[in-house]
Amino acid sequence: MSAPEDKASGKLWDGALDAQHVFGDLDGRRPALLAVHDASADTTAYRAELSARVDQPVLSDDPVLQPHLQLPDSWWEDLAGTLEQVAAVDTDRVAVRQQYMDRAIPEFVGIPTPAMTCWTTAHADLHWANITSPLRLLDWEGWGRAPEGVGAATLYAYTLLQTDTAARIRDAFPVLGSPAGLAAEATVCAQLLQTVARGYNLTLEAQLRDWSEELRHR
Repeated sequence: MSAPEDKASGKLWDGALDAQHVFGDLDGRRPALLAVHDASADTTAYRAELSARVDQPVLSDDPVLQPHLQLPDSWWEDLAGTLEQVAAVDTDRVAVRQQYMDRAIPEFVGIPTPAMTCWTTAHADLHWANITSPLRLLDWEGWGRAPEGVGAATLYAYTLLQTDTAARIRDAFPVLGSPAGLAAEATVCAQLLQTVARGYNLTLEAQLRDWSEELRHR
């Protein structure tokens, strides 16, 4: 990574290092950060990070799931258990801000921001290009506090083209579809619809709009 020296700090800059301090290798579910080297030259800061090698390929080359997956029940159990471990960690890092929710959910989903029942710690970038089988979760730069269920809702959003797998996610994470998960679902739906408005994730547009309609009815 590189940045101007006066901006070489903050959530993304320190995310992997913070994750190593807090989670370690997360019982083998997270590649350990082995070394960090910082340097600077001509008012630019540089950081190099060395992580443990992950031999397994990610489950999708794109965050949006394209291939049909058949994952064993044990994989889903590992994922749910790992996200529970992450959620239980106390941190002052913030992945989703209330101010963002208050602005984006009415704009992109068309409902008032749902009442928050619980904030937990989340990976915050849980999509299929960051996951392997056997289970490893990659790319921890953005982790932090978020509405309960954000991880499951994010993975669900990137799975909307594959209805069988999307249904499996709902089975694995009953917070989805519940009153407790409404804030997380609305947040993630707003985030993805915002990317559509910017010209990204266009393959998901119809499914995201259907999801937003479901959220409005709820």
